[in-house]
Amino acid sequence: MAENGGMIHDRETTRMKKIIPVFIALGLILVILLGVFGFQVLKKYIPSNDPSDLNAYYGVSGDETAVLYEDGLQEVKGIWRNGQTYLPLTWVNEKLNKRFYWDSTESLLVYALPDQIVYADANTMGSTGNPLLLEEEGEVYLALGLIANYTNVQISSYDSGDVKRVFLNEWGTRQVAQVKKNGKVREQGGIKSPVVTEAAKGTEVTVLEAMEEWSRVETPDGHVGYIQNKVLEPAESREFSGNFAEPVYEGTSLPEKVTLVWHQVTTMEANNGLESLIENTKGVNVVSPTWFALLDNEGNYRSLASRSYVDKAHEMGLQVWALLDNFSDDVNSEILLASTTKRRKLINSLMDDVEQYDLDGLNMDFEGLKPEAGVHYVQFLRELSIACREKGIVLSVDNYVPASYNDFYDREEQGIVADYVIIMGYDEHYAGGEAGSVASLDYVRGGIERTLNDVPKEKVINAVPFYTRLWTETESGWKSTALGIAKAKEWIEENQVELYWQEELGQYYGEFQSDEGMQFIWMEEEDSLEKKMELIRQYDLAGVACWKLGLEDEAAWDSIRWEETGTENE
Repeated sequence: MAENGGMIHDRETTRMKKIIPVFIALGLILVILLGVFGFQVLKKYIPSNDPSDLNAYYGVSGDETAVLYEDGLQEVKGIWRNGQTYLPLTWVNEKLNKRFYWDSTESLLVYALPDQIVYADANTMGSTGNPLLLEEEGEVYLALGLIANYTNVQISSYDSGDVKRVFLNEWGTRQVAQVKKNGKVREQGGIKSPVVTEAAKGTEVTVLEAMEEWSRVETPDGHVGYIQNKVLEPAESREFSGNFAEPVYEGTSLPEKVTLVWHQVTTMEANNGLESLIENTKGVNVVSPTWFALLDNEGNYRSLASRSYVDKAHEMGLQVWALLDNFSDDVNSEILLASTTKRRKLINSLMDDVEQYDLDGLNMDFEGLKPEAGVHYVQFLRELSIACREKGIVLSVDNYVPASYNDFYDREEQGIVADYVIIMGYDEHYAGGEAGSVASLDYVRGGIERTLNDVPKEKVINAVPFYTRLWTETESGWKSTALGIAKAKEWIEENQVELYWQEELGQYYGEFQSDEGMQFIWMEEEDSLEKKMELIRQYDLAGVACWKLGLEDEAAWDSIRWEETGTENE
């Protein structure tokens, strides 16, 4: 029995000796697993202190300067030269200030203020003794100080380190928060994201975007990144403003509503017809003769101006706003107006005529401009407005009904520098196009409303047509003939055409089977004009203009009146 017991004990001992290493191995494995798991847990929850690669973060290298506008990193880069920052002019025009005008033909920077024009070129030095502008690789760059002098924008530049950057923000209300304990500002909202900078306790950050656990902030040392909300005090609103004085464009305007009529003058003899034509009108206080027509790309123009015409108009209580057009095929406005020297020549010539003929105003009628001419045309208007302001005369500008394809006329800027912006509220359907109304009510209303989005009502004049189109349907398509109101009524009577009032169009419609084909007419007469005047009065516009003198009948003038303003034109 003792032997058997011993044998059992030996077997148990042997078994235990075999099991213990297994437990030890399992234990070691468990420890390793726990260690790995713990390391992963620690790795996940211990914040990273890895610094951000700021050059990569801001996308710059060398002397490039990162540009942050409204706290968003821009694709464009500034440059660091002569100990200061320069920004690309094209970007400045697009985002900050479109009044910096670059004349590429004369390598000249031009800036039009309300009362003077400032010029600079590559040799013009600023107060620091460094150039105000640079030309590099086909791009023009403006010094940051120059931009600040003429632009109402908050600018903060950080250029002392290796990674240069500039912040540009519109003035206004922003959210700020105090840092209640030291915190790290990271590239993204996560503790493993690289550290851009640190925000010290007691400093303030601008909160750009608040999220549940993180906020995107701008720091006092000029960085943008994400910080945990738990290290911030609650944000509060604060108003930021600078001491920039916005330029004031004081102009010349009439003390009453404008009732303008264009007088088409094609010969000197036509000037003699003013008195007889005006006798048939009611309430007109401005006449605009089509006297000046550009002839070439050098700034020369034909003149049919007459001092006796002006004297007679003044005797009748009329102001005279002489019109300048660009209708000649020999004129490329994008070439003429792109030259500062030629613009100056043209403006000086106009001002000479203003004095010689005692004009009260000028009316610019530039039509058919190409998009590339837009920036030059607007600069011409800025510069012309200075001369008109100095002489105390009215500057009015004719415009198409607003549409996306003519946005480059920049009605907003016109509404600042000019005294009146005139909507040519007609040619809805035009020669060579499909048949239809010259100026339906919705078309006129749309033109007024879209113009008022850019121009104050005190400067808006809506022009109405004293003509319509007689449309003929032929086998080859539509053809049309322009008829004045008086002539259109004669055609209606001669052909006994029955007219039908179309309320949605605000005018009468008629049709007639002629030997030439089926003919259609959408009438302009006293009733349609009354509907348009109702809109003009409803929107309290500055005036009405009429194209053109002599096409109307007496009844038309009964509709061109201002009862609602208490200044009925009789």
